[in-house]
Amino acid sequence: MRLVIARCQVDYVGRLTAHLPAARRLLLIKADGSVSIHADDRAYKPLNWMSPPCWLVEGTTDDGEHALWTVTNKAGEELRIRLLEIEHDSSHELGIDPGLQKDGVEAHLQELLAEHVETLGDGYTLVRREFPTAIGPVDLLCRDATGISVAVEIKRRGEIDGVEQLTRYLELLNRDPLLAPVTGVFAAQQIKPQARTLATDRGIRCLTLDYDVLRGTESTEFKLF
Repeated sequence: MRLVIARCQVDYVGRLTAHLPAARRLLLIKADGSVSIHADDRAYKPLNWMSPPCWLVEGTTDDGEHALWTVTNKAGEELRIRLLEIEHDSSHELGIDPGLQKDGVEAHLQELLAEHVETLGDGYTLVRREFPTAIGPVDLLCRDATGISVAVEIKRRGEIDGVEQLTRYLELLNRDPLLAPVTGVFAAQQIKPQARTLATDRGIRCLTLDYDVLRGTESTEFKLF
């Protein structure tokens, strides 16, 4: 990972245009090729970013006064970062991350869904649990009734982070000619509206899981129907 703290100006050119005026920011360049720009007041969420696969080219502005980074993705969209003053620039080897350890409920949901894979749809079959990728394991890799590969990400609470995680998995899996095309299913006990909207926009199917039904027990909650 490369960390750069700099006074910079950022312009995004693609389906939309966006501009960040000059200010001090943190730039993260990760081993997967992603580039993100962070302020000091927005927790983990970047101000702007480019997800892999993308390519960073370091050059200079036309007048030669400042460094200019151009990040381009496969769609031809660009993130142009003008570095007006660099205060810090360092690289760090983090190694392979073991991945997020799921809590008991998520781990049990994965186990139950693997046992009852037909919950995903008629004709679904399980290929493998914890299917490995370069950025961590996919919860379930399945095939649908037509033989198409399906990556399933399972959460207790379905939020935007989970959709982003599944998106990254799909980008990697679809590079494998033995698996592609790979579609996605985002499965959770509760899925937030924003996460559902993002998933739908990216062609990912959402599935709400009933923990009690998967366990083969009746819920004690009152139901209208």
